[in-house]
Amino acid sequence: MNILDGLKVVDCTQILAGPFCTMMLGDMGAEVTKVEKPNGGDDIRRFGPPFIEGESAAFLMINRNKKSIALNMKDPKGLKILKELIKDADVFIQNFRPGALEKMGLGFDDVIKNINPKIIYCSISGFGSNGPYKNRPGFDLIAQGMSGLMSLTGTPNGEPVKIGVPICDLNAGVYAALGILASYIKRLKTNKGQFVETSLLESGLSYTIWESGIYFATKEVSKQSGTAHRLSAPYQSFKTSDGYINIGAANQANWEKLCSALKRTDLKENKEFIDNASRMNNIKKLVDILNVEFTNKTTSEWVEILIENGVPCGPILNIDEILNHDQIKEREMIIDINHTKLGKIQNLNFPIKFSDSEKRTILPPPLLGEHNEMILKDLGYSKDDIQLFEKENVITS
Repeated sequence: MNILDGLKVVDCTQILAGPFCTMMLGDMGAEVTKVEKPNGGDDIRRFGPPFIEGESAAFLMINRNKKSIALNMKDPKGLKILKELIKDADVFIQNFRPGALEKMGLGFDDVIKNINPKIIYCSISGFGSNGPYKNRPGFDLIAQGMSGLMSLTGTPNGEPVKIGVPICDLNAGVYAALGILASYIKRLKTNKGQFVETSLLESGLSYTIWESGIYFATKEVSKQSGTAHRLSAPYQSFKTSDGYINIGAANQANWEKLCSALKRTDLKENKEFIDNASRMNNIKKLVDILNVEFTNKTTSEWVEILIENGVPCGPILNIDEILNHDQIKEREMIIDINHTKLGKIQNLNFPIKFSDSEKRTILPPPLLGEHNEMILKDLGYSKDDIQLFEKENVITS
């Protein structure tokens, strides 16, 4: 049995944050019905290149373990079908702009009073459902900039840099899943539904733990620091003779081990580096010394030396190197999925392991409207009803 077997989710989200959330729920066993707009579906179906036989590689990465219905919600019959899906669900998740679903009678108050009093209703937006920016469109790039993250990323005194992955989108998806599961636990105790929301802006801001902490304590505005840590040294990357290595000598014991590994006991005894506060105060001088040391050997040579001496470290790998790494293979982080159209495709696996959960059959990322008939039959509609819906463009594929 899977962790979330029996949990029914109606997913009216698209692009990234919402689909990432519902994929995680699906990976844990939830039954996810992905409701897509007709004539194209989820916008991320068109993100690319790359495409594999016309299917977006981006879509394929975040939409497994879902069934797709392409439903015209603007048609009264389509809206009725959506309400029936919500009535039978445990969770309804959407990322429409605030106010859009209220006009359709699908706001939280409408759903909880008129459709399903036990629903867990989750909303993901750019800025949240209140505040002066509530009606603004939100995207990961905008949230990264406004949350402070881009002001902190990159080399010192350089231009603002976007984090290389859509961190605000992905983090909002994680927070949404966390909020849904917490609400589900409470519902098991109270039998009551709940409204859950998060935003891209807040999901980005929540990651500024060191920088906000520094500001609260000193009113100092943190700036770009490259790969270096703001509160501990040496904790950053260094260039080797053939690449780069990350060093995590973040506490006194590891610093002393690093000095031994480098055969530089003089550094350990130097008053300028005697403790973390001293090393932070003299960080430029320390980094200059270590840069010279690390360029004397290759990355692999240094990793072997440092690990033998108990110093936390690791190479900086590119995507090809990490996806083919023995550790990733041993942890089964890459899975094969049999796609309806494409045959075997690869995905990144769910990164949480459970001791008491069976491995489930993984549903491939769905074709648009692939499960129209199955979903409607489960709601009690006949074959004739479904054919009429197709004829009237209430459902499409």
